[in-house]
Amino acid sequence: MSQSAGAPSQSPARIGAIDRYFKISERGSTVAREVRGGLVSFFAMAYIIVLNPLILGSGVDVEGNQLSIIEIAAVTAFTAGVMTVAFGAIARYPFAFATGLGINSLVAVTIARQVTWAEAMGLIVIEGIIIVILAVSGFRKAVFDAIPSDLKAAIAVGIGLFIAMVGFVDSGFVRRLPDAAGTTVPVGLGIEGSIASWPTAVFAFGLLLCGVLVARQVRGGIFIGIVVTTVVAIIVEAIANAGPSFVDGEPSPTGWNLAVPGIPETLGGLPNLSLIGQVDLFGAFVRIGPLAASLFVFTLLLANFFDAMGTFTGLGKEAGLMDENGNLPNMKTALVVEGVGAVAGGFTSSSSNTVFLESATGIAEGARTGLANIVTGVLFLIAMFFTPLYEVVPVEAAAPALVVVGALMMSQIVQIDFTRFSIALPAFLTIVTMPFTYSIANGIGIGFVAWVVMATATGKARSVHPLLWVVAVAFLVFFAIGPITDLLA
Repeated sequence: MSQSAGAPSQSPARIGAIDRYFKISERGSTVAREVRGGLVSFFAMAYIIVLNPLILGSGVDVEGNQLSIIEIAAVTAFTAGVMTVAFGAIARYPFAFATGLGINSLVAVTIARQVTWAEAMGLIVIEGIIIVILAVSGFRKAVFDAIPSDLKAAIAVGIGLFIAMVGFVDSGFVRRLPDAAGTTVPVGLGIEGSIASWPTAVFAFGLLLCGVLVARQVRGGIFIGIVVTTVVAIIVEAIANAGPSFVDGEPSPTGWNLAVPGIPETLGGLPNLSLIGQVDLFGAFVRIGPLAASLFVFTLLLANFFDAMGTFTGLGKEAGLMDENGNLPNMKTALVVEGVGAVAGGFTSSSSNTVFLESATGIAEGARTGLANIVTGVLFLIAMFFTPLYEVVPVEAAAPALVVVGALMMSQIVQIDFTRFSIALPAFLTIVTMPFTYSIANGIGIGFVAWVVMATATGKARSVHPLLWVVAVAFLVFFAIGPITDLLA
């Protein structure tokens, strides 16, 4: 029986080229759903254009240089747009890309203190190249399998606490106490145990707002929270005139930590992409030595490596894209493109780009194919032309997002078996060392060393993968590099 007039034909000849390429009908989706999903993913992720410049822009490299917030905002949007479109077109999945939060904090707070920005971005490029090689060779999954699942979860939780700590400190909610205060307590709440400043009060408001929006599952809740808190900050500054945190070189504890909120002079303009190509591939190896530089590369690799693998699996399951064996089809291609995201992020000085878990919001709206990524990526590219808006966002308005993301990452703690102390101690040390030492690298290293020691002491040395032994020894050398250097001298 022939189809009635006006009924859509399902024959291959009538299916459009876009439908065929992205497998829209095959995956039970429509163009309208893909467009809607792409829009939702963008608004759920757009906060990264605000947040990444504040994280990287707050860091100072070994030579005392800071990156321009406006320039970082432009390359953040540019790289996210290009990589999201590329992943959608090549891998054909609705997994959008942007700067990885854990990695940019590591770069700003830890790596840049020992090398220049160009050298730090060079390390990211090298890490990305290694990721691509591992993905192409098929070795990436083998390396992933070498790390115990409990330790993987602990690394994610530790990074979450580290990110939250950065948010608390940058907002002034937690402050370092001077030695002259006559107390052995290293940090405290605000100023003398009180929030005591308008900027920190704005942070507290933003934290509660973001928390409520995320709890109520509002689409783009974090982004909305940043925007609303910024508006509140502009109003507060117009009334209270708190000013900057430094006036004529003198500290002003009650001022805004980074940018003083106010009405921008312009709303948009041509993006400043001058940071693209500002990379020194091998400078870090000369400045801090091959061992320290290699350990930074390894730490970057770990942060990118495990986060991406887990995110791919989670998004694939949510979208119903996994095969009968529970694997994501075309995974090898997807991992290769993900590795290119790290290379691209380093080359543009936006920090390593990776698949974003917030893509789940677009999937919830019906996105199933790479067409949604095309929509999201194009919106990121359009956002480049509005980067002057991001200069008015104070760190106190963006810091709540760091704390909320940290809270979300804490959910992985349930994957750790704390009933076995040989597992609990390495996991605990990994988690607490990161925020306490303000270093993701330290947490990973101490966790690896503790895991090997505890496994050996409990008669389970053979269960430790050889790669883990190598990494633990490398971290031992890294932690003892000072005494070793003195001994050799």
